Amino acid sequence: MPSVSVAQLYETNRDKLELSWVCGEPGEHAVLDAAQVGRSSQGLVGHLNFVHPNWIQILTDIETAYFVGLDPAARETAFRELLRQGLCCLIMAGSEAAPAPLLELARQASIPVLSSRQPSARMMWALRNYLAQVLAESVTRHGVMLDTLGVGVLITGDSGVGKSELALELISRGSGLVADDVVELYHTAPRVLEARCPAPLRDFLEVRGLGMLNIRTIFGETAVRKKMNLKLIIRLEKPVGGQVPGLERLPLEASYEEILGVKVNTVLLPVAAGRNLAVLSEAAVRNFVLQLRGIDSTREFVARQQEYLRQAELDSGSD
Repeated sequence: MPSVSVAQLYETNRDKLELSWVCGEPGEHAVLDAAQVGRSSQGLVGHLNFVHPNWIQILTDIETAYFVGLDPAARETAFRELLRQGLCCLIMAGSEAAPAPLLELARQASIPVLSSRQPSARMMWALRNYLAQVLAESVTRHGVMLDTLGVGVLITGDSGVGKSELALELISRGSGLVADDVVELYHTAPRVLEARCPAPLRDFLEVRGLGMLNIRTIFGETAVRKKMNLKLIIRLEKPVGGQVPGLERLPLEASYEEILGVKVNTVLLPVAAGRNLAVLSEAAVRNFVLQLRGIDSTREFVARQQEYLRQAELDSGSD
């Protein structure tokens, strides 16, 4: 289950957010894991809030003034309530210094306190995005992930069907490689699956007969991508007895595969000698983009034929 500690959060975002460690030992203070996020209605990051506490509380001069203005007993009661709700970390935003009463309570409870010169709004935006990335639910899929014509495409199929060869040809035509063999899919938003590559496999594509190819070295920096949102799955199938099960000549409804609750459009391409799969794949991507814009070529074709037949019947009836 994905998890992140305060120390990890601090190290990853220290330079970008100008973070400083004010108090608390920089050990493995647990922040969150994906299970906690799923079970709780708490917010990830937000301004100091005693009614609906966030896991990470950010204090500006307004929240600091309010907290310092409480009498000592009320301050201690309020802080104990934050602890009871699962407080993980306090961050002083802007140039605000942590007040002594707050630091004392944090030291007693072993709660880390960080500070940053960045404004609170930017802090919350950056940290929410960071936590959404590192705590996202994930699965792995076997295939090749590409950026083809600006669309995240996953090529799947049985071993030996020609996925890597197709990917290599698409890369030579301008596509970018995200991942080969093992594709990590992260559910980073309600209808978003972000595809990434495991670090040991990054930049490499295995092609039978050629072995491992470093795509970045061969084709240059523009031939690789760090990540892409998955939008389309192209499944390669070898015909059995001349037929591909489930293949429709004129599909009126789009096919989908559901991954982590997200429906992803799928296209089935039969593999046969003489077929230019790279051209077909690019055509599938272009057709998918048109469908997103409300242009469906198959429905347009069927509607035209129906109109032609209707007009033919009217003409024959008038004779």
